[in-house]
Amino acid sequence: MLTLMFDADVFSFAYRGAAGSKGDPAMTTQDSSQPEVNFVTKTQVGSESSGPNFSVQELKPGGKENSRSVSEHEIVLIGASLEKKISLPSPTKVDLTCKLDDSSRLKDPQVTWKKGSETISHTSKTQNSWTIQVTVSDSSQLGSYTCILKAEEEISATFHLQVPKLEGKEKPVITYERDKAVMVCKTEYNPKAWTWYLANGTELVPIDRILRTDKFQIKRPSPSVNRLEILKLTKQDGGVYLCEATFELGNSQIKFELKVLSIWAPLMPFIAIVAEVAILFTAIVLYEVYSKRKGKESKKEFDQIEQLKSKDSTETQQ
Repeated sequence: MLTLMFDADVFSFAYRGAAGSKGDPAMTTQDSSQPEVNFVTKTQVGSESSGPNFSVQELKPGGKENSRSVSEHEIVLIGASLEKKISLPSPTKVDLTCKLDDSSRLKDPQVTWKKGSETISHTSKTQNSWTIQVTVSDSSQLGSYTCILKAEEEISATFHLQVPKLEGKEKPVITYERDKAVMVCKTEYNPKAWTWYLANGTELVPIDRILRTDKFQIKRPSPSVNRLEILKLTKQDGGVYLCEATFELGNSQIKFELKVLSIWAPLMPFIAIVAEVAILFTAIVLYEVYSKRKGKESKKEFDQIEQLKSKDSTETQQ
């Protein structure tokens, strides 16, 4: 009988919380006399038959057995707003805690938790920390959860729950015709599947299903690393390629840009230098020829003048 009464109380409390969410202001503190429970925030999207969107909060008894599967994340605030990114590859529970540092100037703040623009209540409160527990069962529970502390000033802590991001080379991959291009993407977690795409305008072409295997080779050195090799490159192979990892909570992508240069491209600087040297050498030779010709003409003129002077002197003496 005791167990049945406890479940009824919990059900009644949950019903009152859900019913009061429309008219009453969101609860931002928890009475210490209430049973120790964990709030699990869920967002459900209504259809035309079920009515508008609404928020339901489930209450589950807290305990050591449940807490083992919960990952905990904390942001300590001093005097400025902070953010933290949390990667979630699969459904799980997370405890999000914003904590006010003892040295902070903010005293006795009013605390509000929000998911996007929706106000939600927090699970537990201590003197300087406030926690919510979120059950992430699908991609609709991902997003930004913000703890807002307001007193004489306002600061906030924002947790971004997201599908794991992929890592790869941000700068364009530059190589040459007849060479091989290699693109590698990796992630901290092991995805369920990998897919490489070639961006053909607005269309994404799956490489492993359509394109030739003697041209494109996909290798997987480890579960968290995927590698695309393009052999015997031509100018037409240049373009945008996408690497996609599929997780239980959604997909994550990263983009690569491939530039294929002509095999003459590496020789262009050398050819330019040779051309400059040739032009300079030609200019020097022409200058030398001109100088010698000018010197001969000047000497000839000088000899003629000397001969005229000598002739004039002879005639004067006679």
